[in-house]
Amino acid sequence: MTLPPTLALQPAAPASPVLPTPCLACLLAPILALLLALLPSLPAQAQRAAAQVPPELAQADAALVPRGQVRFRVWGFEVYDASLWSSPSFAADAFDAQPLALELRYLRNFSAQDIAQRSLKEMQRQGAIKPEQEKRWLGEMARVFPDIRKGDRLLGLHRPGQGAVFWFNGQLRGEIRDADFARLFFGIWLSPRTSEPALRSALLGSVP
Repeated sequence: MTLPPTLALQPAAPASPVLPTPCLACLLAPILALLLALLPSLPAQAQRAAAQVPPELAQADAALVPRGQVRFRVWGFEVYDASLWSSPSFAADAFDAQPLALELRYLRNFSAQDIAQRSLKEMQRQGAIKPEQEKRWLGEMARVFPDIRKGDRLLGLHRPGQGAVFWFNGQLRGEIRDADFARLFFGIWLSPRTSEPALRSALLGSVP
């Protein structure tokens, strides 16, 4: 008896080859290796791009390294970008006994008088200042601090036991030879008594 064509037995189709399932770990291994290779270089690149050592410090023979950076804002208004350089063995609890440099890149205009008055007010948070010191320090700050315009750069170098040296847009402005002034001035940003603890933490980075 002959079966209808639709029911006739057909030769079995050859079985499709069974492909091995790709190993997930094998697929991810090259990607993970690439990421691991890139990770160590990214922070270093960011630091080099964001915190180049100013030429003033090289001229002053100050062997300092980048420590921290932060943009300072008041009520949402951008005031300046601050950068701190210190010795490799820097200890935050003894900042006034160590060389360091602080750079401010201003994002707004300020008069020299406003900068001096505001600085003195913040310095008073660190400790008592005698009336004769106030008068002398205001005069000294008026001498070394110029009127500021957006984009200007002010750099201060702390010399422990001696005082502070200031540059404006790369040009030497002068030196205030008073260790007490230098301690209180840089304490505006670095003292535990600062009015801006978040700014201090950002500048110090992971330094205890």
